[in-house]
Amino acid sequence: MEKKSNNILVVSIMNLLFVVIEVIGGLVTGSISILSDSIHDFGDALTLFIAYFLEKKSNKKPDKKYTYGYLRYSLLGAVITATILLIGSIVVIYNAVQRIMNPVEIDYSGMIIFAIIGLAINVIGFKLTHKTKNMNEKMISLHLLEDTLSWIIVIVISIVMMFTNTAILDPILSILISIYILFHVVKNIKQVVDIILEKVPDDIDVDSVKTELEEKFDIKGIHHIHIWSMDGENNYLTMHVVVNNDATKDYIAKLKKDIKEELHKKNINHTTIEIEYEDENCNDINCDVHISQGEHHHHHHH
Repeated sequence: MEKKSNNILVVSIMNLLFVVIEVIGGLVTGSISILSDSIHDFGDALTLFIAYFLEKKSNKKPDKKYTYGYLRYSLLGAVITATILLIGSIVVIYNAVQRIMNPVEIDYSGMIIFAIIGLAINVIGFKLTHKTKNMNEKMISLHLLEDTLSWIIVIVISIVMMFTNTAILDPILSILISIYILFHVVKNIKQVVDIILEKVPDDIDVDSVKTELEEKFDIKGIHHIHIWSMDGENNYLTMHVVVNNDATKDYIAKLKKDIKEELHKKNINHTTIEIEYEDENCNDINCDVHISQGEHHHHHHH
């Protein structure tokens, strides 16, 4: 786990150094796409630091205060990042629109040099973070990818502007980049919100998990089943399993072990099973046994 957060730290320090170079570059060349990019990169660097500390915290083991561990702290990182990116993109779009109305002279060759430095730094950062399932690093490698793309485009555009003298391409470009960022941020925020609202993970279907277990094992039925994810990577499940009245202790022990192994295959690694006997009533709220077995209970004869 440690390696994960260190990647983030390396990338954020690189980013901060680069922001300094970039601000100078933007001022020297007069290019708004470089200057606005430096604001956006500064946002990135801040975010990366926040992400680094939250990620470190999210690796802490569960304790008495956070019995589930600190996994969701990394979600918090993703939320803060998304917010900074949203604001950054809007600022960039606003400035670019101003520029389209009053184009400005730009030093193109200087722009190309800075764009090449920017490209190199972001490619290295992207390489360090992109092979990950982690929400936080996902956000970060997205940043870096989008920075990489924007630098490639800056290089191409500055060459075009150099030969055609169309300074208006500079702001148009930065608007397109920002719209692309916004689109991704919104998608990511949605994922985070789903997790916070305890939504069942997208790749799991509660009904089919239930049916599969009921068919595979000799049990009377399953109810009160809940599946959720802590952080987009770790999935949890709790359920009540009803067994025959004559089920032995050994049978139940084996049953629990087998069910857990079965769920493990589906990437559900934390399972809590409550065993009930047929003639036992389940008294939990929302625990209507009959939900799972059709609506028998309306037809009771008194």
